[in-house]
Amino acid sequence: MGTPAADVTDATIEEVVTHHRSCPLCEACCGLEITTKGDQVVRIRGDMDDPYSKGFICPKGSALKQLHEDPDRLTSPRIRTDDGWKEATWDEAFAEIQRRLAPIVEAHGRQALGTVLGNPNTHNLGGQLYVRPVMTAVGSTNAFSASTVDQMPKHVSAGLMWGRPDMFPLPDLDRTDYLLMLGANPYASNGSLLTAPDMPGRLEAIRERGTFVVVDPRRTKTAENASEHLTIVPGTDAYWLMALIDTLFSEGLVDIGRLESHVSGVDEVREMTAAYTADAVAERCGIPADTTRRIARELAAAPTAAVYGRMGAHTVEFGTIASWATDVLNVLTGNLDEPGGVMFNCAPTQNMAPSTPGGRGFTLGRWSGRASGRPEVKGELPAATLAEEITAPGDGIKALFVLACNPVRSFPNSERIDEALQQLDLLVVVDPYVTATGRHAHVILPPTSALERSHYDFAFEANMIRSFAKYSPAVFETDAPSEEQILSRLALVIQGQPVDTDPVIVHDQMMEQLVDAELGRASSRIHGRDRAEILEALAPWEWSEQIIDFRLRVGQHGDAFGADPDGLTLRKLIDEHPSGADFGPLVPRFPDAIKTVSGTVELAPRPIVDDMARLGARFAEYDAQREQAGGQFVLIGRRHLKTVNSWMHNLNVLIKGRTDCTLQVHPDDAARLGLVDGGSANVRSRVGAVVAPVEVTDEVMPGVVCLPHGWGYDEPGIEMHTAKTKPGVNSNALTDDAALDDLSGNCALNGIPVEVTAA
Repeated sequence: MGTPAADVTDATIEEVVTHHRSCPLCEACCGLEITTKGDQVVRIRGDMDDPYSKGFICPKGSALKQLHEDPDRLTSPRIRTDDGWKEATWDEAFAEIQRRLAPIVEAHGRQALGTVLGNPNTHNLGGQLYVRPVMTAVGSTNAFSASTVDQMPKHVSAGLMWGRPDMFPLPDLDRTDYLLMLGANPYASNGSLLTAPDMPGRLEAIRERGTFVVVDPRRTKTAENASEHLTIVPGTDAYWLMALIDTLFSEGLVDIGRLESHVSGVDEVREMTAAYTADAVAERCGIPADTTRRIARELAAAPTAAVYGRMGAHTVEFGTIASWATDVLNVLTGNLDEPGGVMFNCAPTQNMAPSTPGGRGFTLGRWSGRASGRPEVKGELPAATLAEEITAPGDGIKALFVLACNPVRSFPNSERIDEALQQLDLLVVVDPYVTATGRHAHVILPPTSALERSHYDFAFEANMIRSFAKYSPAVFETDAPSEEQILSRLALVIQGQPVDTDPVIVHDQMMEQLVDAELGRASSRIHGRDRAEILEALAPWEWSEQIIDFRLRVGQHGDAFGADPDGLTLRKLIDEHPSGADFGPLVPRFPDAIKTVSGTVELAPRPIVDDMARLGARFAEYDAQREQAGGQFVLIGRRHLKTVNSWMHNLNVLIKGRTDCTLQVHPDDAARLGLVDGGSANVRSRVGAVVAPVEVTDEVMPGVVCLPHGWGYDEPGIEMHTAKTKPGVNSNALTDDAALDDLSGNCALNGIPVEVTAA
């Protein structure tokens, strides 16, 4: 709820209001203090009373005002006609979807439909909670998301090792003595699969009390502030991590500790890693053998230590093995599920009742893409196969629902995707902008702005290094439909229901299923209670707020709907903790939370063991690869603090100044190729080519070039006019859609072989 600002006169006290909310623009979830006057934002600053972020804020948070006021942001639906775009009412938009969809389903069935989810869904409360009814209504196995251009290796390794694909290991930053970080740059990203505001402050504190080592082909801002920076050849993280594991075994440094009786596969790992000695991988990875052995010894000797890897280590050919090896190191050094090591979240909405180890485990490949033959992972197909599944003769996707995603910029071989989308009989996009993807849509459904909707971080509370709850009321009221209503209505239309069907039907069904599942759970604090009683208690709230209140009340600190009068409710969170409630640091969860079939942390799951043959074959080909590469370079990506993927480039406050979209080239390589700072370079891969401005810098290794992703606004039809002033180039025109991590289906966005010449 907003509260009147304390420093205004009585004459204006009704107009000037201070609102407390979480920033929804990245994973850090920093607390904001937003001052408004009427329908205008007066000021945005960090919320000093937020117990988690303590006033920290990055440039993106203060730009929420410009994002809300952006004239390019759509506020009403668009329909494509023979004469171009037409602004439409919501009734007209859904009627157009129904008109186009019905004959597709009748002629081809529901397998001709598909969905694509983007990462903004995890930043929007309505998107988090109500995309599932849309996917259920679609009723096909053609599901794609941004997960397979980002984090799927971590889902797979977590699923295979402890049976919980959404239970990520989190480095306990505030208590660790030694942090080894691979392929991550939290000074720019603010954290990834790791929600911890003020990452710079937390990392600097580790350096002051212990050791912080960064492994990265680039000297990033994070690397500059580390105790030590090791440069590594892109795409070789798996080999180097295996060498660390082998060193632990060969030098007798393995000490699993408390969980030893709950860990299986140790001997198999010893055999799997034996060939990857520090000496064997040194030339391939670019890290001296003595350095590798020293790092392994330091990990083993540290009182507490955590190994953490992200994008640079995961978006490569062996991303899942790299993710797996990261956590094998945490296990073998006794740092899994231990304070100061890597731990698992204890979110306030979770039921923390004791349980018994063991469960159904995690299964890969329950079905495959009809055209690509690629197996599903966690209910979705690889993003890299989207174009292939659309253009497949006869059986291809005919209608696609893209929910908060821009695959023409975010997915590999984007020119192929751009062409494929134009073949669809129906493309529906939920997005506030006409993007490179949206320009091909038949209907665009724009959600409200971030300041017009409430928020609770269900997605990111699972990645927080403290148990923390915060509710953010909407800053401004609006007559526009909420994202919950938009998605519910879309689900009904896809089901074939009349356009004027009340979307509350979808919400009511969701609530009944949610409540029934909890009532039937023996460990639930409301097990066996009456459904009508629970629903009646939730009825005064809006749709999403009903879900928030329910999950808080049945969670570990909740009031269990009156059973614990002192427990947490949404009302209590709003009234007593407007800046958020901190319930303390993480606590051990294992062995109870292990849900593999064996009931153990499995260090040698069969899919990993089987993929070792592919890893070994690639390692054996090194000399031939090096000779064949000749003058080729390896391309890696990067991101900047002021932007998020492809959806924050239309605000002048964030893109002003020097151009961020440059090709970084080492001075030695630039001199050899005749490249000059500020000049241009041709960059060509197997699938495409771009011309990029050159930035000569020793931040990158020789033989490596670096280009940020998410740019490219100079094509006709994109209605992002500020972004067009600095269009940049589309790095995913170079990304190969045939280069995937076999286990997870994740795209290889880093380590791409390219040729570079002066333009």
